Amino acid sequence: GAMSEAGARESPQRDGEGRSRWGLLVTAAVGGSLVALYAVATPFVAPALRKVCLPFVPATAAQIQNVLKMLENRSGPLVDIGSGDGRIVIAAAKMGFKAVGYELNPWLVWYSRYRAWRDGVHQNTRFYISDLWKVSFSHYRNIVVFGVPQMMPQLEKKLEEELECNARIIACRFPFPCWVPDHTAGEGIDTVWAYDLKHSRGCETKSLEITSEIES
Repeated sequence: GAMSEAGARESPQRDGEGRSRWGLLVTAAVGGSLVALYAVATPFVAPALRKVCLPFVPATAAQIQNVLKMLENRSGPLVDIGSGDGRIVIAAAKMGFKAVGYELNPWLVWYSRYRAWRDGVHQNTRFYISDLWKVSFSHYRNIVVFGVPQMMPQLEKKLEEELECNARIIACRFPFPCWVPDHTAGEGIDTVWAYDLKHSRGCETKSLEITSEIES
C-alpha cells in the first residue's frame, strides 16, 4: 500500500541516533529474509504519480557492476533515487563515495541501514524515507535512478532544473525519454545508461560562446 504522509515526512534532522539503533535492533531481530519478503510483497506509490505502482525489484549483481563501472573516475556525493534495500548505495560507499539513498518503503530503509552497518560502511551512508518529488538533488554530482517509464519524463525535467553541469545521471532498467546517453553498459534488464548533464544541457556550447566573446 501507499506510505502514510507521516512516514513520507521523515527528515534527516529528525532521524536521531536512538531511532537508528532501535531500527537496527528490530531489523536484525526480525531477520533480513522476513523484511525482504515484506518489502517485495508491499508495493509503494510515488505521491506525484498515484497511478504508478513501483514494486521493489532488487538490482542484479550485473546491474550493480554496470553502475559501478559508470562511477569510475567520478567524485562527489552520490544519491540513489529509489534505493530499495540499499545495495547500490552500499556498493558505492565501498568505492569511497559519500552515498545517500531515498526510498518510500520504510521497511526497506530500515533494512538498508542494517546492511550498511553490517558491511561496515554506515558512516559513509545515509538512508531516508522521503518523497523524491519534494527533495532537491542540487548538491549531488552522481545520481542513480531506478524508475519506470511513466515517471522518467517528469524526473528528467526535475533533474535538469536542479543539477549542476558536472552531474552524471545513471538510469537503470529504463532510459530517459529525451536525453541521449553518453555511455551505456550491459544488456537487457541489466542495461544502464549514463548521462553527463553538461552534454544534455549544452553547457559546453555555452562555455565556448562565453570564451569567444571574452577573446573578441
